[in-house]
Amino acid sequence: RQQLRAMLKASGGRPMHIMFPMVATIGELDRAREATFAEIAHLERHGHPVPSDLRLGVMVEVPSLLWELDALCARADFLSVGSNDLLQYLFAADRENKRVASRFDALSAPALRALKSVADAGARTGTPVSLCGEMGGKTLEALALAAMGYRSLSMSPASIGPVKAMLLSTHLGEVRDFLLPLIECADDREPLRDRLQAFAEEKGIPL
Repeated sequence: RQQLRAMLKASGGRPMHIMFPMVATIGELDRAREATFAEIAHLERHGHPVPSDLRLGVMVEVPSLLWELDALCARADFLSVGSNDLLQYLFAADRENKRVASRFDALSAPALRALKSVADAGARTGTPVSLCGEMGGKTLEALALAAMGYRSLSMSPASIGPVKAMLLSTHLGEVRDFLLPLIECADDREPLRDRLQAFAEEKGIPL
């Protein structure tokens, strides 16, 4: 609570966005929101400036939230998918452990179903959704994310040029029509990554 109070006080009356990490249940988010509003009331009582516009968001990185997305969107002003942690927890594989790091592929059907469910919930409720993590800066992965509806991707400066060039050369409607049926029915006997790669090459999409 002290850290939260210090953050709110430091706003100096300016607009502020706060994103809560590692939220596992709606109840946790409710308690975090209650604590935030209680701290705002405390600052106001003591004559301190409070944010003129406060937006409270959630980092979606704990898989349990995937089954509470509508309730989550009803409470959060924005969502940001932490793709590194979400997929690591989803597949029970530590990406830093070389013995199990290859256990999952971010472009496998289960991974993309999970990511698509967040994008769909945001579109359904009008809640802004972004994505941070390594996959946003990889051209093939960014192609899949854009086709599923993601419009805000975090990436390193070095990745901006290749991802931008790829998107400018892409008809996302065609990619969406190709990809979405695969997400729903594909299995890992024929890797989805390979099929998307072949499609991009056929369409002349620079990767």
